[in-house]
Amino acid sequence: MTPDLDTKDRCFRALLIQGNLVIACCGIALMAMCIFFISDRAGLYVLVYATGNDSIWRGAWIGLFTGFALFCTSIFGMHAIVVSKRNILLAYILLMVIIYAFEVASAITAATHKDWFVPDLFLKQMLQNYNKPLPDNLPSTQDQIYVINGITEAWNRFMTESKCCGVYGPEDWVKYESHFRQQNTDADHPWPRQCCQQDAMGTISHLEACKIGVSPFLHAQGCYDYIAGPLIRHSFGVSWFGFAILCWTFFVILGVIFQDLKKIAKTNTIITILFCRPQKKQCLPHVSCQSYYLNKVMN
Repeated sequence: MTPDLDTKDRCFRALLIQGNLVIACCGIALMAMCIFFISDRAGLYVLVYATGNDSIWRGAWIGLFTGFALFCTSIFGMHAIVVSKRNILLAYILLMVIIYAFEVASAITAATHKDWFVPDLFLKQMLQNYNKPLPDNLPSTQDQIYVINGITEAWNRFMTESKCCGVYGPEDWVKYESHFRQQNTDADHPWPRQCCQQDAMGTISHLEACKIGVSPFLHAQGCYDYIAGPLIRHSFGVSWFGFAILCWTFFVILGVIFQDLKKIAKTNTIITILFCRPQKKQCLPHVSCQSYYLNKVMN
């Protein structure tokens, strides 16, 4: 091998090592992003669970696994490129292809399900489950109790902390039939007390003004943006950051495959020289033809 070719091969391998280093850093970042999403600091999981489609959380769990797998495999890939042994390179390529498929599933799941969270979905869920009487036939209804209590507590927290009311606004509670409306009269409780303005101690500032809908004693803004906003942002991050990692990983895998094919071509050339009859007129008198050509390929 000539000095120029040797330098090019070293530079190419260094480039592949740097590419795997970037994948390792991206794997750590993807893990951190998915852990933050799964930890559910905003308390949104119960609302998503009640819809019957929590695939976005499953996509985040897959992203957590693939982030850790990408980190470990990229470290192994840097070792495989340094030692440059064909069986180790093949193991790295196989592992990367498997992880690649899982990350594709995670990114597609997060990207397609972020549009599932429309306002009417949360409106129907709120009207059907908020302040709903708990069923009696336990334990077969444990899941229902979890959903009812979770949705009631989540909506109370959102309306209090975000200073909002309903999905579209306070009119949701008087415009549509709900369990809350069945248990309360429009004169005394047209909407939950959490829709009323509260002071620092949690006391309602002016209850009568809130009952008749006087601003600012009644929160007129809906809560949809405070609920769907974090879900859409997290799913957008998991999906598109995942797609960016996939694009980068694709080219790194191609580079490693090219490196492996170069080793196969070099091995086949050596085998051809050892087992085929070369032209003796090109050999020196004191050197065998096989040794001459083998030394030419290796150097």
